[in-house]
Amino acid sequence: MTLRTLIAVLSLAAVPSLAQAADARQDYRQQWPLQLSQPQAGAYRVMLDEAVYRSAVSPRLADVQVFNAQGQALPTTLLSADQPLARPAQWQDLAWFPLPAMAGAGADDLQLLTERDTDGSVRRVEARLGRSGGGSAQAAGWLVDASALKVGVQALRLDWQAQSSLQARVRVEASDDLQQWQRIADDVPLVDLQHDGRRLQQRRIEIGRQARYFRILPIGADTLPVLSNVQAELAPALEAIDWRWESLGGAAGKPGEFEYELQGRFPISQVDISTADNSVVQWTLLSRDDAAQPWQVRAGPWVAYQVQDAAERRRSQTQSLPVPTRDRYWKLVAAQAEPNQAPTLKLGYQPEALVFLSQGEPPYSVAAGSVRARRSDAPVGTVIAQLREQQGAQWQPAAATLQGQAQVLGGDAAVAPQRDWKRWLLWGLLVLGVLIVGGFAVSVLRQRPGDVGG
Repeated sequence: MTLRTLIAVLSLAAVPSLAQAADARQDYRQQWPLQLSQPQAGAYRVMLDEAVYRSAVSPRLADVQVFNAQGQALPTTLLSADQPLARPAQWQDLAWFPLPAMAGAGADDLQLLTERDTDGSVRRVEARLGRSGGGSAQAAGWLVDASALKVGVQALRLDWQAQSSLQARVRVEASDDLQQWQRIADDVPLVDLQHDGRRLQQRRIEIGRQARYFRILPIGADTLPVLSNVQAELAPALEAIDWRWESLGGAAGKPGEFEYELQGRFPISQVDISTADNSVVQWTLLSRDDAAQPWQVRAGPWVAYQVQDAAERRRSQTQSLPVPTRDRYWKLVAAQAEPNQAPTLKLGYQPEALVFLSQGEPPYSVAAGSVRARRSDAPVGTVIAQLREQQGAQWQPAAATLQGQAQVLGGDAAVAPQRDWKRWLLWGLLVLGVLIVGGFAVSVLRQRPGDVGG
């Protein structure tokens, strides 16, 4: 075999790799198009569904990746259920009271006499002067009643009556008893300017804490607008992720043992047992990811019972796993050998989220299922944290949702066990080369001394 022939063979071997490099999505079984809630957001989040988990084969879910329309993998990371994203900001109207303008009262001379209901909410506010006197009239500001809120206030948003222009500065104080006040914000600008048909407003005041009352006071001789409404931006609550369950039917093995197979890479964190009739059995749950591996205890032993009477069905509590697992094979072992029918094994999980940065042209898609491709988690979490520092705690990536039926990419071939034919081809070429060199050496040794160089 000549050198030219070897090069030709190796070039043919490289052709499939070059073709696949043109669109990495072909290494995956299938994909789902994404519908974006905002067309030009820099970051998105998408909750995984049952179909994605069933398509994936990687024990770490590393074969789930977001792509753009050009087939390029986007910076993506997987967030577990214990790393939820913040909900969008929620606003709630608050009661507020104007503090009467007073002549000669210094900023620290304001005394408030309040009348409150039994629940602590303010009914009436009366302002009185301190001992200092002299000076010009000055607006005393506003008292905001946040006693009805059960969570912290991220910010206050003020609405005022339209006016020609406004540029004022205020400070904000907080109190839980209307007697002791703590200054929490200084020199906050309030702006409302109009020019050439355009309007610039600044009416948001960062708070970032929980208190029953807030008062907003002007700084110096700045004139405050006529207030019409006050809203509280509630501190963002963590998004509650619902539990989802996979119900499995089992096959009997040894006496008192039942085996189950889970079709998909679900992050199993809870387990429950259901039977067709009343029962009480002490169970131990085991799992493994390969039939050749030993079983690992995941939960128990615990007593699972089910009692049905005329009124209702009572059942034992679900069991939580110490560590979530994506194992495919599960087994229940009873402490007694009496059960002769496999109970229904219910495995619970909370869907995870993919967070990715937009690059290239949409539409974007989520591909899943591959024995060759592996996602390298990008440090997207660091970017999200820094953006929240800049945009506020209420900021979060825009939502994206999986749409429609899965689109076939590489199909079942993408998840079939791979035969490394390239390695065998290279080894074959190497052995062939050795045989050729060895044959040439033997032919040289067989020549008579007088024939060499003849």
